[in-house]
Amino acid sequence: MSSPVLRRLPVAPEADDALLESLSARFAETAADHDRSGAFPHDNFAALHEHGLIALVAPRVHGGSGASLQDARRVLAAVAYGEPATALILTMTWLQHQAIGRGDSRWPAHLRERVLRDSVRDGALINALRVEPALGSPARGGLPATIAQREGDQWRLSGHKLYTTGIEGLRWLAVWGRTDEASPRVGVFLVPRDAPGVRVIASWDHLGLRASGSHEVVFEDVAIPLDHAADLRAPAAWAPDAGSQTDIDAHATQQVWMTVLLGTLYDAVARAARDWLLGFVNRRAPSGLGAPLATLPRVQENVGEIEALLHSSRVLLDQAAARADAGQPPSATQSGLLKYSVTSHSIRAVELALQLSGNHGLTRQNPLERHYRDVLCSRIHTPQNDAILVNAGKAALVAAA
Repeated sequence: MSSPVLRRLPVAPEADDALLESLSARFAETAADHDRSGAFPHDNFAALHEHGLIALVAPRVHGGSGASLQDARRVLAAVAYGEPATALILTMTWLQHQAIGRGDSRWPAHLRERVLRDSVRDGALINALRVEPALGSPARGGLPATIAQREGDQWRLSGHKLYTTGIEGLRWLAVWGRTDEASPRVGVFLVPRDAPGVRVIASWDHLGLRASGSHEVVFEDVAIPLDHAADLRAPAAWAPDAGSQTDIDAHATQQVWMTVLLGTLYDAVARAARDWLLGFVNRRAPSGLGAPLATLPRVQENVGEIEALLHSSRVLLDQAAARADAGQPPSATQSGLLKYSVTSHSIRAVELALQLSGNHGLTRQNPLERHYRDVLCSRIHTPQNDAILVNAGKAALVAAA
């Protein structure tokens, strides 16, 4: 296996190169089965928890490893190389751990402690539930239709969420909703997955990342304590440039973590596709050619283009992770451009591999067609390409003016 990043992990010495390669190979063995069935990868998460990797990003004070973004990127690359749906679910948990584990988190201390300790002790997973049928992605604006009504010492939560990645394995749901107050507040309500009234609609039947189990969830008058309102603000206070400088910096840090981890995931898928292709063109020797396909200049040129794309992505991701770890995260516009570049590179690399392999690459007996379906999912994550390019274009035009 070609390891995407070859560096020891100082905060978790047990996660050495040999372990990560072993886990990656183990996950790859069952990746096709999970893709066909869409079954949640329980065994993969049991293995990750066994080695303390689910709580890798959780702060040390809560029992985690307190990993940097560079270290998290290294581990995630190995997981995604083997089975990307597992990596996507893991990414969503890590992003929550990073956000609530920061010293400037707005979450109440008792909720932070509960979620992070559960992860350390049990490998408990958490994800944010934000997208709705009418609202779409909250990044596009608008108030959520998920409503919390105050009743005595409880909130009663009702709503409908889409694309709840990993729902079959989650313990905690960070639900984006609004209060029913005259001047509604918007924010996060922490809901236990097993709370009465939480209903899953098994609707996920996607082209790629099929084992992510991104089903729908309906909340039917779900009761949670008042102190499970993790972070409520006036709607305007959620704007990326609103609030204190601390809030702005926290948003920029969260953006680069999301961009780098998701970029690493899809880059790893492209690298797995590249490695399959290299084996194929070195083995495949058509009788009319009398030599492996790898000897053809056209094949060599296309493989060279794939190498250039993957090299560019690695440099961009490494630089962004290093800046974030140094406390100088890229701006939201720069993070968006990073996402656009890396996802475009990843998709193009797999497309080139398909062109070179022909029918062989598209057969279900080989993993390349699965890699292609998975890598196409990179476009759907927030921010989407149109928003990225509009924001970058506006910034460039304003700077020129």
